[in-house]
Amino acid sequence: MMRFVIVLLLMLPIIGLAQEDSERGYVFILNTLHAENPVYFHTPVPQEKKRDPVLAVNSLQRKRPVFFRVPLKPKPIKRRSVYGFVKPTLWGSYNRIGVNVSEVAFVNWNAGGVSSVSGLVEVDLKRTYKTKNTRWKNELLAKYGINKQKELGLRKTEDNIELNSSFGFRNDSLTNLYYTAKLRFATQFSNGYEYPDTSNEISTVFSPAYLFLGVGTEYGANDGNLSVYTSPLTVKSTIVLDQELANNGAFGVTPAVLNDQGEVVEEGDNLLTQMGILITSEYKAEIFKNVSLSNKVTLYTDYLDDFGNIDVDWQIDFNFQVNHFIVANLGSHFKYDNDIKMTVENEEGELIEQGPIAQWKQQLGIGVIVEL
Repeated sequence: MMRFVIVLLLMLPIIGLAQEDSERGYVFILNTLHAENPVYFHTPVPQEKKRDPVLAVNSLQRKRPVFFRVPLKPKPIKRRSVYGFVKPTLWGSYNRIGVNVSEVAFVNWNAGGVSSVSGLVEVDLKRTYKTKNTRWKNELLAKYGINKQKELGLRKTEDNIELNSSFGFRNDSLTNLYYTAKLRFATQFSNGYEYPDTSNEISTVFSPAYLFLGVGTEYGANDGNLSVYTSPLTVKSTIVLDQELANNGAFGVTPAVLNDQGEVVEEGDNLLTQMGILITSEYKAEIFKNVSLSNKVTLYTDYLDDFGNIDVDWQIDFNFQVNHFIVANLGSHFKYDNDIKMTVENEEGELIEQGPIAQWKQQLGIGVIVEL
């Protein structure tokens, strides 16, 4: 009986402190190294979720613990990804890598045929910075394809590298019309030949290279399916760094000046600069289930050099999605450039300039696509 009374007397100060603070919350003894200096932990009343937690630390006096408030720090908003939690960002990214391979082999085949193997590598990288009224889009496209036949050797079937960048601004968030500055640069990876002749190059790296730089308006820049860009002021630069091609006046540059003996008196120009109107249109849509369409058209005409003669670059692709990785592609590419003159060989074996003609390429393939 005496022990019970002694324990009750020792607990009275703690019970009293808990009752005094009942309006603010519950006070518990957390830990102490010295009986005369206990450590208290104070939590808010459960109904008052908005109140900051109050802590009591070492007190010099047992009946007067020292309290202080610690504000709750708001947690940053994070979005979930397959790799865990990441911080929100204004940058968007898209990475697509595709490989198409086809092969045909014949062994004692009665109907005849030539064994061949071909491959195509395609890379599409996009980075987009987007705010309420601005949008900066960047894209890197690269394609390279080869074909190997038993008797004809290795030949190039696809060669293109292209960099596109556009920055658009709109007055308010209710319109899809942007004031846009656009840049496009395109060239190739390796030498080009007019097969079967591989002794003379008809193109090479930076010969040609095309640079478009202009300002205008773009409708639908905020829409991923449709985009129409019109620029009444676009500078087109054609670069030909290979001096032999430049001396021949390839791709529209001024050719070299020759004397009567055929010797070069003045080297040909390596740069052709023009100014004109540029119109581009891009459209992407899923026309059927697992069948998508991609259509891109570029039209350009120069103000000073044969105004109204329009350069055309038209690409249309149908993608057939087999599953997440396997895709089949049917594509068509049509080009007409007034500055690219074609040559033909006459009966005497002389090369005669025929002038610009339409160019067309068609491809069909199936391969593996990886999107990151």
